[in-house]
Amino acid sequence: MSNVFKNKKINLFFAYFAIIFYLETLFKIYKYGHVFNVGTIYMFSFSFVIALILSLVTTIFNERVNKVLYYVITSFITFLFLVQFVFSGLFSTLFSFASIGLADQAVDFFGIVIEFLFQNWWWALLFLVPIILSIVCHKIVNFRRADKTRLIINMCAIASMSLISLIIMIPGKDKLYSAYEFYFKRNDATLAGDKLGVLTTMSLDLTRWITGFEEELIFNGNDSFEESNNPEIEYNELNINFEEMVNSETKSSLKNLAQYMTVAEKTNKNEYTGMFKGKNLIFILAEGFNEIAVDKDLTPTLYQLTHEGFIFNNFYSPVFLSTTGGEFQAMTGLIPTQEILTTWKRKGNNLLFSLGHAFNNLEYNVNAYHNWTYSYYSRQVTMPSLGFNNYLACWNGLENHMNCRKWPTSDIELINSTSKMYISNEENFMTYYITLSGHANYNFGGNYIAAKNKELVNHLDYSTTIKAYLATQIELDRALAILINDLKEAGVLDDTVIALVGDHYPYTIDIDTINEIATYKKDGIVEVNKSNFIIWNNTMESVVIDKVGSQIDVLPTLLNLFGIDYDSRMMVGKDILSDSEGLAIFSNRSWVSDKGTYFANKKTFVPKENVEVEDGYVERINNKIANKYAVSKLLIDNDYYNYILNK
Repeated sequence: MSNVFKNKKINLFFAYFAIIFYLETLFKIYKYGHVFNVGTIYMFSFSFVIALILSLVTTIFNERVNKVLYYVITSFITFLFLVQFVFSGLFSTLFSFASIGLADQAVDFFGIVIEFLFQNWWWALLFLVPIILSIVCHKIVNFRRADKTRLIINMCAIASMSLISLIIMIPGKDKLYSAYEFYFKRNDATLAGDKLGVLTTMSLDLTRWITGFEEELIFNGNDSFEESNNPEIEYNELNINFEEMVNSETKSSLKNLAQYMTVAEKTNKNEYTGMFKGKNLIFILAEGFNEIAVDKDLTPTLYQLTHEGFIFNNFYSPVFLSTTGGEFQAMTGLIPTQEILTTWKRKGNNLLFSLGHAFNNLEYNVNAYHNWTYSYYSRQVTMPSLGFNNYLACWNGLENHMNCRKWPTSDIELINSTSKMYISNEENFMTYYITLSGHANYNFGGNYIAAKNKELVNHLDYSTTIKAYLATQIELDRALAILINDLKEAGVLDDTVIALVGDHYPYTIDIDTINEIATYKKDGIVEVNKSNFIIWNNTMESVVIDKVGSQIDVLPTLLNLFGIDYDSRMMVGKDILSDSEGLAIFSNRSWVSDKGTYFANKKTFVPKENVEVEDGYVERINNKIANKYAVSKLLIDNDYYNYILNK
């Protein structure tokens, strides 16, 4: 009897299933904070199917080849989970194959990835356990070639389990964010990973990346815009006959877009419309800026600008794939998924209402400046698409005016080397700055700006990470002070508006460390993104806005303030100063509204105190957000702004 058990070896199916289910469960704990929910059932069934398929593949050759294939496959699966572990840890969303189009920036994130792995080494080690055990225990796995009967049985098992996996999803087919929806209708890897498992989600993502995929728009009448009968109300809209286009279009995506536009929300012109008409605009996308950087003593200029002008008390800068996502939101009023960003960078779509185009049409002197590599995030393609044909950065000319060889470079040098190029009291100007001094990593060893300003933060009772972060934001603060002084000396300060948003919160800093300095305890999904939106003019009275807003609302808000014609139906972001309902949307489809907060991964809505929430409210907002995601992609995929121009 002992000899029988001694010679008994583990079937490849069980080896694969153990590895896959272990990794799926581990990732579920790491990313979603739980193990058991309805998604565990689907994860189990799909893991079963994948294990069957892989065991079939590695039993059709001779023992030696099967063994090599097994190690290659298990190593690859482990690598995929490690990629998702790092990617989701840094960017709060799962990696999509569409991000391969953004891979030219991967080298620049190498240091951040290494630091992340060092900080989370125990998790990384846990993800490596299967490959370690596979090497140690390779002698107890059966790699022998299967006979024809076994192969037929395996294929029948694969077909049966695949069918079962699909059938058990049917009861939830009419529910938003159900496993069925993510498998067939909805494209959101982060939420799908919790419902279907990482490997199934990645296989769906790969298929959709290759073949193309469009989410269905939801036309149920619950969120159709009802235009006011009050003749005194004007809307920000252009004379575009979308009703006629619904009837004349033959391409389904264009027809669906036109149909959506006929019921899409449009925002009203209001008491602030044209408030800054004829003034200059300096718009700053500030690297890593967040409300935790604002301090009356350390960053007095930021403190002044966030406590004067328009004061937005409930503004969020959601992370959507680092700086490029923050830039896309603020410049287009659309939601940036990985697919959308890749398409935009490849096509260089003409984004009709972006600040560059809008102010070019007013014959302003329009310029953009960035104190890092000009081609980073494919900006040599995207800046012209945003209307910034006069774009100066490192290695296309700015290196002749400042030191571009430090990491990160100085925002002070950026302002000193460029402000005289455009500040004038003879012609109007619109200038776009993309700063860099606030970039990670936040330490005093590898960060030039943090080391430069170290003495200014040494006295603080915070961790080294927070002190280094604040040191980088001091550079931004002093650059702003120089800019304001340059405007004052040129006699144009009163005629210039400064607008500033952060591209994202400092996402390389973990939530516990952020809460060292936060004025209230933040969660790592929603409130960690809360920030400031600065709109400031030296002559204006302060205006306090409590309505919820976010990065996608930046562009329509500025266009309205400058009295620039645009069509509010063709942006998913809305003018914060209009009467539209306040809403901030995050990368995992969680959201904050004027009535409460919704955590998509838990399907939990937390209402604000003393606020009445009507029946069906959460479902209506979820459907609204699903449409905003779908429309953002359709607009970019179909180069819709160019299409409308040609129409």
